Amino acid sequence: MTVSIQPGLHIAGPRRFAARLRAGAVVALVCTILGACAGEQFQKGYILPPGALEQIPIGASQDQVLIVMGTPSTVATLSGEVFYYISQRSERKVAFMQQQVVDQRVIAIYFDKNRTVQRVANYGLQDGKIFDFISRTTPTSGQEMSYLTPIFKILSPR
Repeated sequence: MTVSIQPGLHIAGPRRFAARLRAGAVVALVCTILGACAGEQFQKGYILPPGALEQIPIGASQDQVLIVMGTPSTVATLSGEVFYYISQRSERKVAFMQQQVVDQRVIAIYFDKNRTVQRVANYGLQDGKIFDFISRTTPTSGQEMSYLTPIFKILSPR
């Protein structure tokens, strides 16, 4: 039996196979290095479930809040009870770089003496000032600022 090879058709030898293997390894290495440089996002603290704040109407019980929102990050009991759910989101554009804070939130749920929801506030940082995203007002100096300011100072990077 005779084997004929058409002109222009090459049989890959061991050298050609080794060259292709090296090229594939180089491509895989470059992809790995570039993948390691991709940005990362970090979530610290409480993760708000989608639609959770809409499930907490004024007058809801404290038990209903615990079922919907879960255990609070911290609780204040000086003038009525307040549940605080604290979260911070940061990212870095390139691996091994410094993290930058993208969003900081404190969800505060205020209760009256009967342990029903009196008010819900969603505080965050906007232009370096504490801002209530629900009422779209910036609180003036008073009792709330004394609770929230230290929380934001602890969370913010130095």
